[in-house]
Amino acid sequence: MNLSYFIAKRISFKQTGGFTGTVHRIAVVSVAIGIAVSIISFMILGGFQNQISDRVFAFTGHYQVMRFMAGNAFEESPTSTKAEFYQNYREIPEVRHLQVFAHKPGLLKGDEEVEGVLMKGVGSDFDSVSFSPYLIKGRFIHFDDSAASNEIILSSKIANKLLLDVGDRVTMYFVQEPPRFRRFEIVGIYQTYLENFDDKVLLGDIQTIRNLNGWTDDQVGGFEIFVHGDEPSPDLAELLDERLDYDLKLIPVMDKYVEIFDWLLLLNNNVYIFLGLILFVAAFNMVSILFILIMERTQMIGILKSVGAKNKQIRQVFVWNGIRIIGKGLLFGNAIGLAFGWIQDQFKVIPLDPESYYMAFVPIYWNWMAFLWINLLVLIVTTTVLYLPAMVISNIQPIRAIRFD
Repeated sequence: MNLSYFIAKRISFKQTGGFTGTVHRIAVVSVAIGIAVSIISFMILGGFQNQISDRVFAFTGHYQVMRFMAGNAFEESPTSTKAEFYQNYREIPEVRHLQVFAHKPGLLKGDEEVEGVLMKGVGSDFDSVSFSPYLIKGRFIHFDDSAASNEIILSSKIANKLLLDVGDRVTMYFVQEPPRFRRFEIVGIYQTYLENFDDKVLLGDIQTIRNLNGWTDDQVGGFEIFVHGDEPSPDLAELLDERLDYDLKLIPVMDKYVEIFDWLLLLNNNVYIFLGLILFVAAFNMVSILFILIMERTQMIGILKSVGAKNKQIRQVFVWNGIRIIGKGLLFGNAIGLAFGWIQDQFKVIPLDPESYYMAFVPIYWNWMAFLWINLLVLIVTTTVLYLPAMVISNIQPIRAIRFD
């Protein structure tokens, strides 16, 4: 067995009591708290990013394809499902799903109130599986191949404003010349907590918009593209753009809702700054604690030097001691952080205000690679700084050290 490691084990807090044992325990607790807080921070950050991103992508896809048009109108110029891109999109392996859509603004009239809304027309190819977690009441629209469905899905926010519920029938007046209206039945209510959707968007049959606009059965407002994985790769946009017809343009959803994704990036920066502060505190604590241990073991250092031990061997004693402290801190810190994550993930014990945080509880995301990197970073940084106080051992004189009290 390595002599330095053997001595380090003998002077660890399991083998000693009093002040030395207390110092060791404080060191373990400080490392454990730092690693636990770091893991919890990354769990919550990842949870927020994934929850918000998933809600946006479930509603709009990762990319939207539309015709070039002047201005920023609510309605799109029609394109066709006979377009070369739509016919050949399955040749792109990164594309998981593609669906059609169209928008049309109007006024939705309840029994007592009127609300300006934007109907999003979808078809039978709509990815209802991705959307289903946000459908809090009722069911999805049933599409009829022979006629436009009169079923719609409202957000809970619009339904509450107009005092509507599943099963109610409403009238929607569409903005066009001449004005036209349709009667609809509410079959479902969704809730994303995102103002971009909940404040104004309702889902209906795209065939209704075709009929109102005088479009043919192959005409749509655009296409929504879903890709494999959580986020599209940087090179995919260029590949898709090359496949588009000359009159179509590609819009990344992350650019369309830039305010949401910029906010998520700001959360990233906050967590990285927080991790840096934790690393600094943990490193400072380890340096301070090792200085204390060296001061308390000055006589032992003098005795070891007097019997021929080299400075390097003695330094290794305290470095090994520090590594043992760090190891125990990492073990307990990971246990605390992962236990917190599991409890919150399973039982949702910490609620949130949906109006402020876009969700009803603190979300958790299990990013095992991030946890591994946090542990490695803390281990490397704190182990490296252990050599700073250990350098003091070279200046200790055996005779003075043995007489030190």
